[in-house]
Order: sequence, then structure tokens, then C-alpha cells
Amino acid sequence: MDLIKELKWRGMVQDMIPGTDEQLKKEITTGYIGFDPTATSLHIGSLVPILLLVHMQKAGHKPIALVGGATGMIGDPSGKSEERNLLNEAQLAENVAGIKAQLEKYLDFDASKPNAALMVNNYDWFKTISFIDFLRDAGKHITVNYMMAKDSVKKRFEGEVGISYTEFAYQMMQGYDFYHLFKENNCKLQMGGSDQWGNITTGTEFVRRKVQGEAFAFTCPLIRKADGTKFGKTESGNVWLDPERTTPYQFYQFWLNASDADAENWIKIFTFLDEPTINQLIEEHKKDAAKRLLQKVLAKEVTTFVHGSEAYDQAIATTEKLFADQNKPAEEMSIEDLEGMAGIVKSTIGKDVIAKGIDIVSLLADAKITTSKGEARKLVQGGGVQLNRRKVEDAQLSVSNDNLLHNKYLLLQKGKKNYYLVEIIG
Repeated sequence: MDLIKELKWRGMVQDMIPGTDEQLKKEITTGYIGFDPTATSLHIGSLVPILLLVHMQKAGHKPIALVGGATGMIGDPSGKSEERNLLNEAQLAENVAGIKAQLEKYLDFDASKPNAALMVNNYDWFKTISFIDFLRDAGKHITVNYMMAKDSVKKRFEGEVGISYTEFAYQMMQGYDFYHLFKENNCKLQMGGSDQWGNITTGTEFVRRKVQGEAFAFTCPLIRKADGTKFGKTESGNVWLDPERTTPYQFYQFWLNASDADAENWIKIFTFLDEPTINQLIEEHKKDAAKRLLQKVLAKEVTTFVHGSEAYDQAIATTEKLFADQNKPAEEMSIEDLEGMAGIVKSTIGKDVIAKGIDIVSLLADAKITTSKGEARKLVQGGGVQLNRRKVEDAQLSVSNDNLLHNKYLLLQKGKKNYYLVEIIG
């Protein structure tokens, strides 16, 4: 497979250092992408770099996933208007472990294969380097003038907040990562999002100046939604790859709710379907867009890739139960229907609380469906809450045992797509 050709038709190449395509055609090439461990899970914004590594391995090359245990302590200024809070070592270790576990699901680490994937943590080499050694062996090879010319630094330097030396040094640390992998693993390629171009080219420059090596790079465009809103965000926040943070049902619904324009773009980027298949799907979709063929195929492919076929089947079953007959009263749903809705958010509330009666606003906040009573009140006043499939009109509505389904559950809906099953316990 011609990697660059494959990625270009999918719209996954933006900037590229001359000679990169030729290097990939010449020999099995080792390439890496860095993942920032700011949480215990990656979110769907990280799917693009994951997919780049998967495509690379499918094309016969050797992928390295670098988890930034060291750089995560510093913070990347790219795309940031102000300095972020630094994580402590214990939290970073937890985050690194969570991300490693996720990446192992998508790449082939079978060491017997010539292009087996490799996972590294840059803390493993930075922890042994003293500050003086870093200044002597790394800092002298890249000028401040060169670093200041990078957009990520320039914007912060010219802004009101400015940039600390800590974050200013980030691109030098990332450059050193490339040098270390070049030297230890014969890694000649770095990939990443287009916002990383400045940091990535610092790495290629560092390899050239430090050891007169030839290094290559390309970036992928940042994903945008057609309506201008941020990709990967919903009413509930980030769409995570961890099923405990974003259930497979919620994950499936995110892709299913894509606009036609986004679905046409995303199905090329986020699936492994080939070009003729995708072109045919687009043509069929245009004949009857109401059937949402593109969205259904997109949601199936991505959900199956991230969570597996069983989780996809459960997401479909839950979707059918919730949307197949929305006029059906919740009271007519069997207990098997309610308990079998895998993937919707589940919460609990005490039996004594319901027995006394609780207003809907307090219920929403106490069951963690909203972050506060203020948010709950606004949702109710805006007509954005349903209790047992009936719109809540009054923020003073009292919820009690009379509202329970099968003497055990409440079915709540926030907005158009977010369902919650609240179990009464105690």
C-alpha cells in the first residue's frame, strides 16, 4: 500500500517535509506520534493520530506510540492561550497507564513481526538527563531565534499572558524525543496534527544539526465540523474512548448524529473502507439522505473499531428501544427493556429520598445528570427534560414513588439524545 497516496485521498495529509513520500516507498520506515497524557483516557480527537499509526502499520511500516510522561509535566503551548495547570507525577503515571492500555487495542505489538508496534514513554529517558546535560547536549543545537519563529510560541509571546520558560522549552523536549528515537530505534518519521508542525520540524532540525541525520515528517489537518463548532464535543462534554466515560451507546449516537457534510468527510478519515466503497455509499446517500446511510455506516465502523462488535450490537439494541416507538409510554416498557439498555448512563438515588418526594431540579443534580441545580433549572425551563418520556413543564414538579417504573426505575432524558436510567436503591 502506498501510504501517502492512501492518506491523501482520505484528506489526512496537510504539511509534509520534502522526501517523505520517497522515504516511505524506499524501505520499511519507523515513524512515531506523541500522545499527551492529560487524562486517563484518550478522546475522539486522538482517533486521527491512532488511525495514522494503524494505516502506517497496514502499509508495512513500523509505528511507535510515544506517551509523553515527561513532556506531559511541562505542557504544550500549541493552540493554548494560557499556561495550563501542571500534573503531578502520580496522576501522570495513572494517565500514562490508561492511555497505554487503550493504544494496545488498536496496534499489533507482536514482536515476531518486522513492523511490530512499539510503545515508549519519554519519561524513561528524560528522568536520567540532568538540566546541565540537556542545556549542553541539546539546547546549543537550536537557536532561540528559530524557536521564536514558531507560531505556537509567537502567538503566546505577543499575547497578554505571555509564555513561561517551562512551556517555551516544550518544543526543544519534543525535538529531543525525535533525536532519541532516531538514534535508538532508527525512527526517521514523525507524524501529528497540523498544530504540531512547529514542534515536529524542530525535531527534524535537531536531528540534522545534532547528528547530521535525515528525518521526515507530515501532519494531518485538524478535524473541523461543517457548522464551525468544535469536533468531539457534545452537550455532555468530550467524547472519550473509555466506555466508562462515554458509553458505547453515546459514542455510537455521536457519529450517527453527524451532519451530511461531516459524515461525507469523516467516513474517509475515521473508517478503513476503501475509496470505491465510500464513493458508492456517498452516491447512494445522496439519492435519499433521509435514510442517513452514511451516518449509519460511519457509526457502525467507528464504534466497532473502538469498542468491538458486541458493544456496537448493544448500542443498536438500545437505540431501537429508545427511538423505535417514541410515542410508547415508558410505563409500557418491560423491566427487561429498561435493564437491557446497555450503554445509557445509569445513576442511583436513595429509596428514602423518593419516598419523601423530591423536586425534579434536585433530582437531576443529585443523580449527577446535571452538574448543578442551576443547570437543571435552566434545562427544565427550556423544555429540555423528560421524565418517563413526558416533557417536564414545571421546575417544582415533585418526583415520588408514584413515578417509578416497575417500582424501581426512573427514565430521564436530557436534550434530544441523552438518556439516563436512575435506579432507586436502599
